[in-house]
Amino acid sequence: MKGYVQVYTGNGKGKTTAAIGLAVRAAGAGRHVFIGQFVKGMFYSEFTLLKRMEDLITLKQYGRDCFITDSPTDQDKDLARRGLEEMRTIVMSGKYDLVIFDEATIAVFFKLFTSAELRQVIIQRAEHVEVVITGRYADKTICDLADLITEMSEVKHYYTTGVEARTGIEK
Repeated sequence: MKGYVQVYTGNGKGKTTAAIGLAVRAAGAGRHVFIGQFVKGMFYSEFTLLKRMEDLITLKQYGRDCFITDSPTDQDKDLARRGLEEMRTIVMSGKYDLVIFDEATIAVFFKLFTSAELRQVIIQRAEHVEVVITGRYADKTICDLADLITEMSEVKHYYTTGVEARTGIEK
């Protein structure tokens, strides 16, 4: 079976959530999934469920215990670059049927690695490996590589009224 490249991008909520939903669906079909999260290093509620599925879903974070909102540090760059190299090995190995590059477009946006480097990793994947790339600001070179692009657009969000991220909903 041929693996395709999916991109979930845009300023709306739900890119990571959609990717994790796909991971659960794939695991339900007996497929092996790897989720690599760039820029993220904190706990999210879905980890509790994914831990119970660790024979089918592996999750690894390549970020610190905060989300970059300004200039990335050398540590941010090092974590992301090491993560990208590890994910290169993973997609080339063919061990996983679905590999999710969560927030990889944000890593590119913050110049933790380039879109050309990300593109090269995706191109080197084993033929059957399905890839999902998530994050805002997906650039043209990544979109050109994609077979499917879903753009989440924010129409209305309660965050603008001061609602903080809620456990079990946004975190």
